[in-house]
Amino acid sequence: MTESQIPLMGRLEQAPLDDLLAAAAALRDQGHGRLISYSRKVFIPLTHLCRDVCHYCTFAQRPRNGEPAYLSPEQVLAIARAGAAAGCTEALFTLGDKPELRYRAAREALAALGYDSTIAYLRAMCALVLRETGLLPHANPGVMTREEIAALREVTASQGIMLESTSTRLCEPGGVHYGSPDKHPAVRLETLRLAGELKVPFTTGILIGIGETRAERLDALRAIRDLHAEHGHIQEVIIQNFRAKPDTKRADAPEPDLDDLLWTIAAARLILGPDMNLQAPPNLSPGVYQRLVAAGLNDWGGVSPVTPDHVNPEAPWPAITELSRLSAETGKLLVNRLPVYPAYARQPDTWLAPEVATRVRRMSDADGLARDDDWAPGNTTPPPTPYLFLPAVDVALSRTVDRATSGERLETNDITRLFAARDADYRHVTSAANALRASVSGDIVRYVVNRNINYTNICYFRCRFCAFSKGKTHEELRGTPYDLALEEITRRAVEAWERGATEVCLQGGIHPDYTGETYAGICRAIKAAVPGMHIHAFSPLEVTQGAATLKLSVSDFLAQLQTGGLGTLPGTAAEILDDEIRAIICPDKVNTAQWLDVARAAHGLGLRTTSTIMYGHVETPLNWARHLLALRDLQAETGGFTEFVPLPFVHMEAPMYLHGRARKGPTFREAVLMHAVARLALHPLIPNIQTSWVKMGPAGAAICLDSGANDLGGTLMNESISRAAGTQHGQEFPPAAMEELIRSIGRMPQQRDTLYNPVPEERRAASFVAGELAPIVQTPPRKRVAA
Repeated sequence: MTESQIPLMGRLEQAPLDDLLAAAAALRDQGHGRLISYSRKVFIPLTHLCRDVCHYCTFAQRPRNGEPAYLSPEQVLAIARAGAAAGCTEALFTLGDKPELRYRAAREALAALGYDSTIAYLRAMCALVLRETGLLPHANPGVMTREEIAALREVTASQGIMLESTSTRLCEPGGVHYGSPDKHPAVRLETLRLAGELKVPFTTGILIGIGETRAERLDALRAIRDLHAEHGHIQEVIIQNFRAKPDTKRADAPEPDLDDLLWTIAAARLILGPDMNLQAPPNLSPGVYQRLVAAGLNDWGGVSPVTPDHVNPEAPWPAITELSRLSAETGKLLVNRLPVYPAYARQPDTWLAPEVATRVRRMSDADGLARDDDWAPGNTTPPPTPYLFLPAVDVALSRTVDRATSGERLETNDITRLFAARDADYRHVTSAANALRASVSGDIVRYVVNRNINYTNICYFRCRFCAFSKGKTHEELRGTPYDLALEEITRRAVEAWERGATEVCLQGGIHPDYTGETYAGICRAIKAAVPGMHIHAFSPLEVTQGAATLKLSVSDFLAQLQTGGLGTLPGTAAEILDDEIRAIICPDKVNTAQWLDVARAAHGLGLRTTSTIMYGHVETPLNWARHLLALRDLQAETGGFTEFVPLPFVHMEAPMYLHGRARKGPTFREAVLMHAVARLALHPLIPNIQTSWVKMGPAGAAICLDSGANDLGGTLMNESISRAAGTQHGQEFPPAAMEELIRSIGRMPQQRDTLYNPVPEERRAASFVAGELAPIVQTPPRKRVAA
């Protein structure tokens, strides 16, 4: 031991255990907060044969006559499918180390299966499970070469090898690893090093109570720490306590007592730091879960609702509901993770092979954890209300909520913390947002009778989330290209007026033949046909493009549109107001500053705008927070936003989802929180939070109205963009249905105009006796003559 190591060893040996535990727990909370994770897994023991002879192991077995040496592909799939049916996300492949190097039976079995090594067969089975079930494989095959790790990386989400110990004494005669060449510390450390070079999220750990000293444990933990410092790939460290098993050489050996286990967990936390994921298997320490949490761990490891722990078959898994309850008793919320931890899941291009990265994106939420529901925007039914486990709300979160409700501008990290709320914290955030909504706007829920007119779906921009726009001959996605004739646009506006509308909302693709005069001409034509109709049209993208074609400033072009009849602008094309994300999803679109500049210019002319966010694809809560603060700061400057409208990403037909580059929209929890956190973060500057019934569904919208939203948006009459992306909801939500929904949650409906004024009774009456819409005409593309 070096001199620099002695002080740490001395401190750990001399400090009272309770002091160590308190320091470790505080460090853990610094990195992981209230969450404690687990992976819902299925255990696939590919083979029990192993060339090593560890003196404590009952997993490894010798070949037996009449028993297959390996699970067959059919057996592997049957286990994996049972796990998938039970809601598992991980397929844990456990097996002995290179048995073909010791047993002819293994070589013959592999030859019969068509493989020359156990790892080659393992790779094939991982690929099979990934392809056929969608479960994410995690492989623990022991010592590997660079080539073997790289081959497995293509079909696994993570890999692992227990370092166990760095003590070479244990490999000498009488030691537990004598006769086990793959347990020599040097070869195991080399496997860990190679995995780091190959960017593989890797699991490792130590086994305590097998003859090592405490000093040797610390040496192993420092070796792990140093490898992680160099490569950043150690995603979790397991502190596993030895359990004596019958029919092994250590059947009568003493097991480490609880204090020894707690000391080691605490030491690991203090050595490895706040961010490391530290795990102790719960089935090996029944009845003392709370003590383990107090020592600084933040993960329970894999827990299977389907298969036993084949390495420790005498120790059954705890029921997940019971584990949730016991974790909550320590003030921790149990969350389901993927086999790849969030820090790596959020960087899939760095840490995962392309096929695996696609699966991880589709299975994860915005925090990189496993999605906690099967809901997606556009679905008709929200998930059931989850059971609450935590007995109390986080004190720091409660203070943040109080600051928000007082009107204070929150910081980015404050808002990010609100978005992380789950369980009792989630209930507190949504309840506080709802109470704030009641104080700001009372029990009235407003909506507008309007008509969406998407004048063209031809667009020369290439936004990677958009299933609506097409080139002139592009029919790969839903529908065919169109470019509405001016007569059809005005016909729809007249029909909307006759049906009680006060607003037409006009947006479309950026047609290569459109100029600023095209947009101005649309405004003039509608005003000539329906003078009383409010024109809510043209996002900052159309405005920027239109101004450029006329060589006008944005402000001058907006003034021209205003003269032609433009009343307000939709705040779409915002997507995520963070250029880090815009570079991924819409690199050729206006950037954040340009979008804000258009809104600022409009507000300066007295043109009010809405504001939006399109979320649930590649961004994180940090990007959401930046977006909300950008809107709040501009509103503080101009006061021009009428409302904020969260628009969850509808993934079904979106190109970047189909190409494996996006999540499947927000989870339902995230979608509701977007409304609630917006209410808090934008208070008191933006008083109206709107929920999209098209994307949330009527039932989901009702929940958002009880979580901070106060507006149900428009009746629409025609809706093309979300429908093109795959939403199941209809194209119109008539006033009678709107008001029935509003009254069903104990609130009072009120028709409004675009600027949130009550509508004349004549308009309201007309909206309730509206006839059927005439068939729409989608004018085929044609060459436009520039004005």
